[in-house]
Formats: sequence, C-alpha cells, structure tokens
Amino acid sequence: MKATIGLAALAAAGHLAPAAAFLPGPRRTFLPRLAGIGVPGQVALTFDDGPSPTSTPQFLRALDRHGVRATFFLLGAQALRAPKLTRAIAEGGHEIGVHGWDHRCLLRKTPGRTHRELLGARDLIETLTGVRPRWFRPPYGVFSGASLLSAKRLGLTPVLWSTWGFDWTEGCTAASVHRKVMRNVGDGGTILLHDSDVTTGNGAWRATLGALPSIVGDCRARGLHLDRLGTTLL
Repeated sequence: MKATIGLAALAAAGHLAPAAAFLPGPRRTFLPRLAGIGVPGQVALTFDDGPSPTSTPQFLRALDRHGVRATFFLLGAQALRAPKLTRAIAEGGHEIGVHGWDHRCLLRKTPGRTHRELLGARDLIETLTGVRPRWFRPPYGVFSGASLLSAKRLGLTPVLWSTWGFDWTEGCTAASVHRKVMRNVGDGGTILLHDSDVTTGNGAWRATLGALPSIVGDCRARGLHLDRLGTTLL
C-alpha cells in the first residue's frame, strides 16, 4: 500500500513539477533558453491564442508596415476554424508554433489526450502551411510532464518568454502594455503578446495593437533587432 502511494506521489510530482518554469524571474536566471533568451541584441516577437479573423489580420498588416516578422503560437481549434488566415500568417513570412489544441491548462489533461492534441495541432499547421512547426508553448505558460515528453516525441522545442505585456487583462492600455514589455527586454529575449482575445472576449488585443508601434520603435532605438524565434534563438 505504501509503495503504491509512493509511486502515485512520484507520478504526480513528475506531472506537476514542470509547471514551476512558469515563474518568469527564476526562469530568466536559471533557464534562459526556455525563457527565449538567445542571441544578444536579438528579440523574438511572439503572439499567442490566435488566429482570430477579427484581430489577427490587423496585426499582420501592422507588422508588415513596420517590416517585422514574428512567431505566432496558434491553437489547433482556432487554426481549424480559420485555415486561410493560418496560411496567410505563414505566407507573410511569419513563423508558426504550437500553443496546444485549446486553451485548457495541460495539468488538467491526461498524457494520452495531451499527446493526441499536440500531434493534431502540429499536423494541422503543417498541412495548412506546408511547414512543420518547430516551437511549443503551452496555454498559460504551464507545462505538464506529459506535455514535455510529447513535445520531445513530436520534435517540438518548448519555449516561454522573458518579458510580457499582461495584455489579456481587463483594463490594459497601449501604454501599460508597452511599459510592461519594455521593463524586462534587456539586451535581448522573447516578448509575449496576444493577437486574439478568444480566451477572454474582453477586446484587450486592441491595447496590444496600439502598443506595437512603440514597442518596435523602442527596441530599435536600443539597437535591438526584432524577428522570429527561429532567428533569435539559434
């Protein structure tokens, strides 16, 4: 009986332990690559939770105006609903990563379901764009043990971020998103923003869109080059 309980405890610990990587400060210090810190002077601009027909096209147009290419972490369910938009992201020179199938926390999913959904999202994106995704970022930035094992089997590299704009929150503004992002940009890393409010429905993406020109301008003023993860995290 004690052995069974011990094994169950070990299994639970293995499932939950990777979630600790969510903490941004320790991650930047002890797991810099997982935080998306790579080539000095290079900043990866990344967007989560899309694609959304309402908002994502506006981000694509804004990025094109500024001459910036980014990495979009897509939800499989959203890509399935918007296949043409998914292709448009890739055709615009942007990189696409896997954000899971839906936005449910992976700690609440079985290993089998986790693997099926990551496989489904990866293969759907490849079918739509002709390019197999390289990166994996979980919903909420919370890994499970099963998700890391599945990512390895599927050839997906886990990556989170080093700075973010808190741009999913009610009441955020372009100024607040800009301020929070620039606080921890340093001399390179990975910015997390959202091009969609499919998980909140609060329209916060408008603040992100408004902040984008200032973020791009400030990074360039500091001599930082904005690009995709595939370029910045070699």
